[in-house]
Amino acid sequence: MRLGLSLLAASTLAVAAFWVWLGLPVPMPHAPLQPGEKLYCLSYSPFRGGQTPFDPAMRISAAQIEDDMARLSLITDCVRTYSVELGQDQVPAIARRHGLKVMQGIWLGVDPTKNRAEIETAVKLAADYPDVIRALIVGNEVLLRGDMSADDLAATIRAVKARVKVPVTYADVWEYWLRNAQVAAAVDFVTIHILPYWEDFPIAAANAAAHVDAIRKQVVAAIAGKDVIIGEVGWPSEGRMREGALPSPANQARVIQDVLSLAKQGNYRVNVIEAFDQPWKRALEGTVGGYWGLLDADTRDYKFVWGQAVSNHPHWKWQGALGVGFVVLVFAAAFFARRGAMPAAAWLAVTVNAVAGGALTTWSAADVAVQSFDAGGWLRNIALALVAFVVPPVMSASAARGMPTPPFWRIIGPRAERTNDPFAVFAGVLLMAVTLLALQSALGLVFDPRYRDFPFATLTAATVPFFMQSLIASEKTGTRAMAETAAALPLAVSIPYIAINEGFANWQSLWLCAVFAALTVTLARARGAQS
Repeated sequence: MRLGLSLLAASTLAVAAFWVWLGLPVPMPHAPLQPGEKLYCLSYSPFRGGQTPFDPAMRISAAQIEDDMARLSLITDCVRTYSVELGQDQVPAIARRHGLKVMQGIWLGVDPTKNRAEIETAVKLAADYPDVIRALIVGNEVLLRGDMSADDLAATIRAVKARVKVPVTYADVWEYWLRNAQVAAAVDFVTIHILPYWEDFPIAAANAAAHVDAIRKQVVAAIAGKDVIIGEVGWPSEGRMREGALPSPANQARVIQDVLSLAKQGNYRVNVIEAFDQPWKRALEGTVGGYWGLLDADTRDYKFVWGQAVSNHPHWKWQGALGVGFVVLVFAAAFFARRGAMPAAAWLAVTVNAVAGGALTTWSAADVAVQSFDAGGWLRNIALALVAFVVPPVMSASAARGMPTPPFWRIIGPRAERTNDPFAVFAGVLLMAVTLLALQSALGLVFDPRYRDFPFATLTAATVPFFMQSLIASEKTGTRAMAETAAALPLAVSIPYIAINEGFANWQSLWLCAVFAALTVTLARARGAQS
């Protein structure tokens, strides 16, 4: 009992210290803007909540755009739009009332009829609001998507130029400007996109600004005689790592401020992407797609203040307090389940379960809303969060009882051979659920990895207790359990592929691979021959 209480105290201190460390604000460089100074321009899409540009019946209200313009006028002189559809043609008139300029976008795709409608509306807006519209951007990443040939795009740009008095440009990822000289020749100035996170070889946040500056210099040298502005640069605040590129609030604040500082030193113009988080983009790009905004999608508040430290877990105090409470819950489950004195190994398992669960379950719960954007995503992430919450206390009770987790066939095999202990059945069902969720994650990261998150926090909290139990209370005799072995094999094969494919700079991937390895060992140790 005394050992258990000592380990309880140590576990609560460990979890509290973990959350203090996790929530520490990250210092930022000096503010890149002077008091009262505003951004040159900021990408703006007006969609909120469940609104999406793929709903042709939707029309954004003027009041919604008005509210956005009022907020944005505090930090920027200009907004960049991407289309005139769905009510976005109202932006120039509303922007004028708030003293904002507009880089008016024209969305070009594979449908010539829609292209013509976009062009006609934008040309009219340029004529009606010459004091507002800084430039027309004829197409966005058309070459990247392969929607038009470079020659057709250049011809479209020249046709629009002939009809308007404002400057005309086109916007695309920087490589496509270097490959298509005819497009560069057609525009008044060049608008390049440089997104270090999305580069073929992702750039870590610490090196992102230097990369942006170097790429711009490369394009300037290659396209002589044309002004080059950066039409998109930014960093996501949430989502999966790509090699060493980690989305986080602090990294977002750092990258944007570093880029703005270098732009001021180099005297070039930058449009930051983007104003507000766009939840609809998660359906296209995974979690990370919805979190590029300087302002939160729900609260419409700014995520950071220029020059001020930023915490990656702003609610860490509540998460830490709940984590400490979870530690108490795990130990309480062990105390009430024990049958006499517990061996030191069992107390060690309970301690590990409590620390892993207390540190990670509240982190997991916070990720559910961030990472879920469709029915399948909500179902999967809620299931992950539930097993992360339920497994540590259940398996700590199992450790206190010295009860091995029954093999799968003792749960779903022939009725005569199933275990009669309801608690053992529950533990076995939980292990099956964790195994299925882990297999789904592992195989997804093998066959379709680009936009998938790494559920390292949830699967750690759910896997570690089974791993500990397999070490202290596993069956010692019998042949390997066939179902567990069949599940362990694809996990074992996935681990090296995921680690190599994601790169050894990706700690989220390596952490998850370690969890897969622990589960593989747990499943491989399962014994008990079915008759």
